[in-house]
Amino acid sequence: MTIYSLARPLLFQLDAEVAHDLSLSSLRWAERLALLKLYPTAPTCKAREVMGIRFPNPVGLAAGLDKNATVIDGMAALGFGFIEVGTVTPLPQPGNPKPRLFRVPEAQGIVNRFGFNNLGVDQLLRQVQAAKYRGVLGINIGKNFATPMDKAVDDYLICLKKVYAHASYVTVNISSPNTKNLRALQEKYALSALLLSLKQAQAGLADVHGKYVPIVLKIAPDLSVEQIHEIADLLMQHKMDGVIASNTTLSRDAVLGMMNADQAGGLSGAPVRELSTLLVRELAKRLQGSLPIIGVGGILSGQDAQEKMAAGADLVQIYSGLIYQGPGLVHDICRAVG
Repeated sequence: MTIYSLARPLLFQLDAEVAHDLSLSSLRWAERLALLKLYPTAPTCKAREVMGIRFPNPVGLAAGLDKNATVIDGMAALGFGFIEVGTVTPLPQPGNPKPRLFRVPEAQGIVNRFGFNNLGVDQLLRQVQAAKYRGVLGINIGKNFATPMDKAVDDYLICLKKVYAHASYVTVNISSPNTKNLRALQEKYALSALLLSLKQAQAGLADVHGKYVPIVLKIAPDLSVEQIHEIADLLMQHKMDGVIASNTTLSRDAVLGMMNADQAGGLSGAPVRELSTLLVRELAKRLQGSLPIIGVGGILSGQDAQEKMAAGADLVQIYSGLIYQGPGLVHDICRAVG
């Protein structure tokens, strides 16, 4: 019996966002009081070389859980091979009205409609600089809600330029379903223009900072095969460094009739596992190893992670699985994938 297995029933009695905030606050205090030193040693797992970066193990924290980079050190103590913070936008924004986070416990799912609530890129960077963590850090960037779609590229470039020197890699989030019209950036011509601008900025920033920071794209699971092929072709054409598959889904097929299934927002957790794995598999077939894939979505066990890697993922990330299974999931995955 773990501490988390004892705490989870109590946390699940609370509003989901209140429980989320309480968990992060508890993790911060545990780190400050050095209690995390009592946590089991880092999981034994083979390191991976991906995007020119050495990942001590292939299990990462997905973006969205630590939007403002307030618990980097605490998360590092749980054994993650890499940590991704954000999504962050150029300016602070409150996100969508509460309530906006809901559990679908019958299916081990979560619905969120946060809407990129965050304290802005400058505050995130202050937190990154204050952290002791020196491992692999991804910073996930997005656009402000109020920014018109024809100016969306500007928001991504602002964030890219600010975070570049502090990130091991940068994730471009164009697939959240909770910012109006954001997923339109996945369409062929809009995406090509965005990728071109990002790669041009990356080249200039590499010269200025004397280091090359990979840029990866995070896409949705709700894509047709034709759209997946278009995106894969553009990723290769623009020489992108990687792709994260996938974000949350708008589909409710796997949770029909369940509590909170009709809430608006993106669905994550076990119900998105199959969709995200199909996306990974289709990307892998099209990309043919030309760029790496980070698999995320519905990983609640070591077997789920093995499935993602068998489909073509080089690394995996977890978020909802951490909520349902607890931090021991990191170790379970490492044992399973070796």
